[in-house]
Amino acid sequence: MSRILTITLNPAIDKSTSVPALVPDRKLQCSNPVFEPGGGGVNVARAIIKLGGNATAVYLAGGHSGKFFDSLLHAEGVPALPVPIAGNTRENLILTDRGQNMQYRLDMPGPVVDTYEWQHLVEVVRGINNVDYIVASGSLAPGIPPDIFATFSAIAAIKGARFIVDTSQEALKQALYEGTYLIKPNLHELSGLAGVDKLSTEEIVELAKELIAKKRTEVVAASLGKTGAILITADISLKIPAPHIDSVSTVGAGDSMLAGIVHSLATGQELIPAVQFGVACGSAATLNPGTALCKKEDAQSLFKEIVKMQSLSMSR
Repeated sequence: MSRILTITLNPAIDKSTSVPALVPDRKLQCSNPVFEPGGGGVNVARAIIKLGGNATAVYLAGGHSGKFFDSLLHAEGVPALPVPIAGNTRENLILTDRGQNMQYRLDMPGPVVDTYEWQHLVEVVRGINNVDYIVASGSLAPGIPPDIFATFSAIAAIKGARFIVDTSQEALKQALYEGTYLIKPNLHELSGLAGVDKLSTEEIVELAKELIAKKRTEVVAASLGKTGAILITADISLKIPAPHIDSVSTVGAGDSMLAGIVHSLATGQELIPAVQFGVACGSAATLNPGTALCKKEDAQSLFKEIVKMQSLSMSR
C-alpha cells in the first residue's frame, strides 16, 4: 500500500454536546461532551485508518490541550508526528439544539505560531522519505504564511509524491501556483478562486479545465455537498451523485470524502471509483452525530449504491 502523509497547520480538539433547547440568559444542561482530535489533515488520517488504510499525521500541538490532543489521536491508533509549539492547541465547540434539530459550530482561533515553529514542521515533512501521497488540508493558524502550501508542493515534487490539497483563499491559490495533483474544493472555495459569489455547474467545469490546462492541477474533485461531486480532469467531466440519506451532522463530511479518495488511490483504484468512494465516505460521515467521521461499513454500502445510481443515469 502506498504511504500517505497528512499535514495539519491548525488542529483543534472538537468538543461536541447538546442541549434540549438553546435559549439565552439561562443555565443550560448539556449532554456529556465528546472530545475528538480534529483539523483537516488529522481528520483525513483518522478516516483513512477507519477505512482500513494507513496514514501518518503531521501537525502542530502545544500546551495542555496539545497533550490531550496527542492522547486522543493515540487512542485511535493513528501514527502521529506532532511538532511542538508554545501556544495552546485550540478547542472548538459543536452544539446541537435537540428541540430544533439545529447544529451550531463554534470555531475558535488557533494559537499564533512563530516562524521557527512552522519552519520546524516544514523540515519534519522534508525529512520523511518513501512517501507517495502528501495531503495538506485545513486552515492556517495565525502567523503561518499562505505560501507554505507552495513549499509543500515543491517538497512533494522532489519526493515524487502526489500533492493533494483541501484548503481555501490565498493558501489554495499559492498551492495551485506551485502545482498540485488533486484539489477538493467546495462551491464556496471555487467561487473564491473565480472571484464571484456563485458558480453554475458549467462554470465549475470551465474553471477546473482552465486550472488543468495551465498545469496548476491534474484533478479537480469539486464537492457539491449533499448532491455529490463533480470529477474533472483533462479528459473527464463527470457528475457523481450522492445517495439519498437522512443526514444527522455534516461535520467531517468533507474530510471523510477526501480520505476516501486518497485511500482508494493509494490502494490502486482508478480515479472515477476513487471519487465515487470519496462521495460515499462523505455521505457516510453525515449519518453520525457530532464530529464523528465515516464508518467503513456505511461507506462500502453507500459506494455500491452510488455505482448503481451512476450506472443507471449513464444508461439512460
